[in-house]
Amino acid sequence: MKGSAKALVSAYDVALLDLDGTVYTGQTAIPGAPQALHKAQAEGMRLAYVTNNASRTPAAVAALLAGMDAPAGDVVTSAQAAARLVAERLPAGAPVLVVGTTALRLALRERGLRPVSMASDHPLAVVQGYTPGLSYSALMEGTLAVSGGAWFVASNGDLTIPGPHGTGPGNGSVIQVIATATGVTPVMAGKPEPPLHRESVLRTGAKNPLAVGDRLDTDILGAHRVGADSLLVLTGVTDPAHAILAAPDQRPTYLSQDLNGLLEPHPEIESRNGDFSCRGWTACWDGDKLQLSGDGDRIDALRALCVAAWSRDDISPESVDQVLKRVS
Repeated sequence: MKGSAKALVSAYDVALLDLDGTVYTGQTAIPGAPQALHKAQAEGMRLAYVTNNASRTPAAVAALLAGMDAPAGDVVTSAQAAARLVAERLPAGAPVLVVGTTALRLALRERGLRPVSMASDHPLAVVQGYTPGLSYSALMEGTLAVSGGAWFVASNGDLTIPGPHGTGPGNGSVIQVIATATGVTPVMAGKPEPPLHRESVLRTGAKNPLAVGDRLDTDILGAHRVGADSLLVLTGVTDPAHAILAAPDQRPTYLSQDLNGLLEPHPEIESRNGDFSCRGWTACWDGDKLQLSGDGDRIDALRALCVAAWSRDDISPESVDQVLKRVS
């Protein structure tokens, strides 16, 4: 974690924004998100809405972003990343078997490829993306094509996906049908793998992008894998305990409560004689337990705790249980 004397909107040219848990939850904007993003744009930062979900077209995703004034051109999907990945390997017009929705087919057509549905069309690749209407026959055709030598690509590997009645199996779970039947592991295009980040940079022309999201294992890990800076927000799945206990390759560059963190400078965490201080808070180790003292904004306390925790290799849930109540 580092500080920034400038507001992040001035330090980075493009924000690569995760959607669910960062910009909206379900189909409802997270409180304050539209206002923060409008201000970020007004101050010169370009916004890209980056999603691992390959089931919707960019236009359909833009329609969901009510109040964000997001054009379809600012939406980047894992379907687009998968299509570019395949197009860079196969010749123009190559047949590609699609196990997914119309959005995935359109992304492949955009790259000059020919979507097909049958293994008898002799596809050179199989691309699978999340689709709620997945049929056994589609999985069978995909299995036959991969068994016959077609390159297997998946839009993303998310094991679960949120739904109106709870958490359901995501694309990462469903691809195991073809993977298990063929013994072939697919190449992943979505976060945390680099292709989706690369697609976002190419489409936006970003020179110094900032990855923004609520998940350590996709948004932050994905940024680490491409050497990009990241901002973790606490409006989604990651809570203070997860942030403090984050693995080395899932630790964000910056931390904020919500997207207003884009509009603010970020404090440096000072380290002296085992004490880690952020504004009015100081965190330190007392044996195998983290301790916290001070007063002020709780996000500053969490910043100090994270850096203190990350200074040691033996961090455990028991190490932080005494301090969590003060930052939760």
